[in-house]
Amino acid sequence: MFEVESYSGKREKDYQMVIKQLRALLDGEQNQLANLANASALLNQFLSDVNWVGFYLYEEETDQLVLGPFQGLPACVRIQNGKGVCGTASKEGKTMRIENVHEFPGHIACDAASQSEIVVPIYKADNLLGVLDIDSPNVGRFDEIDQEYLEKFTSALQDHL
Repeated sequence: MFEVESYSGKREKDYQMVIKQLRALLDGEQNQLANLANASALLNQFLSDVNWVGFYLYEEETDQLVLGPFQGLPACVRIQNGKGVCGTASKEGKTMRIENVHEFPGHIACDAASQSEIVVPIYKADNLLGVLDIDSPNVGRFDEIDQEYLEKFTSALQDHL
């Protein structure tokens, strides 16, 4: 059974705790859908000032990202690889941390309330699996600490996908 932890307020320590919780949730489970659903729910519960947390999964035959498990309002179902923040992160193979999405050329607005975004590509054996996408209604919500620990979060997750 999952129990909500009380976080300390020290971001690095709290991120370490949420990664530990993720590992416990994933232990012994290899079902991709279940693991992504629990990962998005865990992050949504943990992070403050976010309005969407979820995954887009790469579909090689169409070269698109397809909506996966998420927490938040209904979202865009398909994103062409290389388009928007998610597609750019997947095509370039690097985390995109966008302070103000309205200043990002080609931003795809799935939720008008979103002001900032972070997208972390997820790989396994050098194959793109998809991206972790997190939106916030606040400009400048995500910083270097978020990026570092969300990359560690996706690393812990990829072994169970």
